[in-house]
Amino acid sequence: MAANLGEGDTDANGGSVRHIPVLLAEVLAALEPSDGKLILDGTFGAGGYTAAILDKGARVVALDRDPTAIAAGQDMVKARNGALDLRHSQFSQLADHAPEGGFDGIVLDIGVSSMQIDEADRGFSFQRNGPLDMRMSAAGVSAADVVNRAKVSDLIRIFGFLGEEKHAGRIARAIEKRRLTEPFQTTRDLANLIETVNPRKAKDKIHPATRVFQALRIFVNNELGELAEALFAAERALKPGGRLVVVTFHSLEDRIVKKFFSERSGKASGSRHLPMVQARPATFDPLGKGMLSASEAEAETNPRARSAKLRAGVRTDAPAEVADMSIFDLPDLATLEKLGG
Repeated sequence: MAANLGEGDTDANGGSVRHIPVLLAEVLAALEPSDGKLILDGTFGAGGYTAAILDKGARVVALDRDPTAIAAGQDMVKARNGALDLRHSQFSQLADHAPEGGFDGIVLDIGVSSMQIDEADRGFSFQRNGPLDMRMSAAGVSAADVVNRAKVSDLIRIFGFLGEEKHAGRIARAIEKRRLTEPFQTTRDLANLIETVNPRKAKDKIHPATRVFQALRIFVNNELGELAEALFAAERALKPGGRLVVVTFHSLEDRIVKKFFSERSGKASGSRHLPMVQARPATFDPLGKGMLSASEAEAETNPRARSAKLRAGVRTDAPAEVADMSIFDLPDLATLEKLGG
C-alpha cells in the first residue's frame, strides 16, 4: 500500500520492480524464528518472509486470500517437506488457524504482491491496461462497480480519505459526467480521465491517478477493516511471549497499528477534556523503541521500502480484550448496498 512512489516503483498504482521482502532483517529480528517455533505468515504473497522464516528452522502456517498466490506457492510447500502449511484464507480469520496453545509469532505485510501488480487482468496497475478489477480474492465488488455505480459523495469520501486525494471532488464529478454516456471498463480508461482532469506537472513525482487507484484498491478489498480485524485475531491467536510484527506502507494502516498497540499497552488514557480512563492489564508489551523504517540503503535498492513502517509487540499472559472497532475511528464509507448491489 505504498504511497508517494515514483514512476516505475512497486505499487498497485503504477509499475513494478522484482519482489523483494521489505525490512526482512528487521522482521526476522523481531520475530526470532528458530527450531521448534510455529510462525504464522498472514500475508504469504510471493513467499519472501515465509522462506526466510523457514530457513531459520521454524515451521510456518501461511495464509493468503488470493487463490493465485496459493497456487504459485505449491512448489515451496513441496520443497519444504511438511514445514510449510499454506492455506487459502483472509488474514482477518487467522485465529481460526491457531493451534491449541497459540502461535509463537505472527507477521503481517500489509502491502500488495508484485504478482498481483504484474498481471494486467487483475486490474491493479494503470501502467498495465486491463479490466478495472482490483479484487485480491477475485470475488465481490470490483473497482469498476465502484466507479460506475457509487454516488459522487461516496466517491469523494473514498478518494479523499483512503487516497488522501486533494482533487477528490473534481475527479468524482468528472467520473459521474463521463459514466452517463460510457461506463469505465479498463484501468487505462480511468487513468486517462484522471490525467485529463488533473494534468501531471513536471515537478510531480507520482502519476495523477496514483492516489485514486490506491483508494479504490483499499476500498474494494476492505483493507483497513481487514487489518483491524487481523490485529484483534492476532491477540487471540498468540501464546504468551508470542510476537506480533506488522509492516505497513500507508499512513492510515500505520495509524491503525499504532493505535492498537497503544490501546493494548495497558496504560491509562485520557485528555484535558475527558476524565482519566483506568489502566487495564496490558495484552502486548512494545518491542523495541516504536516504529522502524527502512534504511536509506534499502530504500535505494528497493523502492517499495520507502514508505514501509514496522511495529511489533510481545503478547503478555493477560486475557484478550474485546474486539472493539470503534477504537480505530474509521469512517463509514460506501457499502455494497449503497452501490445498488
